[in-house]
Amino acid sequence: MSEHAGRLPDSMIDFHVHLFPDRLFDAIWKRFVTDYGWEVIHRLYWREAVDYLRAKGVGPIVYSNYAHKKGMAEALNAFNRELLDESSGVYCFCAFHPEDDECMAKVSRVLDHPKVMGVKLQLLVQRFYPHDERLFPLYELVMEKKKRILFHVGTGPVGNPFVGAEHFEKVLGRYPEIPANIAHMGGLEYGAFMDFLESSEKLVMDTSFSFLPGISYDQGTARLEKNRDRIVYGSDFPNLIMPRRLEIEHLLELGLSRDFYQKVFRENGMRLLRESCPQAAGA
Repeated sequence: MSEHAGRLPDSMIDFHVHLFPDRLFDAIWKRFVTDYGWEVIHRLYWREAVDYLRAKGVGPIVYSNYAHKKGMAEALNAFNRELLDESSGVYCFCAFHPEDDECMAKVSRVLDHPKVMGVKLQLLVQRFYPHDERLFPLYELVMEKKKRILFHVGTGPVGNPFVGAEHFEKVLGRYPEIPANIAHMGGLEYGAFMDFLESSEKLVMDTSFSFLPGISYDQGTARLEKNRDRIVYGSDFPNLIMPRRLEIEHLLELGLSRDFYQKVFRENGMRLLRESCPQAAGA
């Protein structure tokens, strides 16, 4: 990567990291093996993961976690508050589950934390649709508080009936101005989600899991350049089945403009942080 190093900012932002309590990480890594046959190569708990990324030139870290069933979000968000309060330069998309008692009042309080960017919806795992009516009050609250939603709503690297462009299109039909980050470039439906990006001003994509051997964005470099203000770098760390550096190297080997790399690896992320976490990131 050394021949490309000058194209990267001195301090990048990673906008797609996963941090969980240790026991949940253990359970997730076990499920990766049993469900998908994937061995996670960076089995690092949250403090180790943050330290690793810092050593690799990452400044601000934006992580998420999610409640895969009813009754988990409150404990996860207590973990999030403690983590954010003791860690500098770390921000969060918090957990939410629509079946929890008083779910809206609870998530509203979490969203008031100055380092919470918004809410993560992992629809593949949580197994409800993005257009589920129970989520409409959440979307409206997030917009009211000037926060964002991080959606795992594409069909890659695996899919099920709850994810896909057709479902997310229904959300945009009702909330065309929804401030949303689309994980994994919307993969594997890159074209459809790039269309959404180009027609909805509040959408942003992250690069995680989209520039790896065998799983790669397929819409050409011209569309990347055209939308360089609306893409942020994300690694999916530490839940990786291939080395983290491969995705960075692939992006650099595309030979995009220096402006693209500066914006995707830092400037766009800083803008989003200032918008959603102005007290912590600096308005």
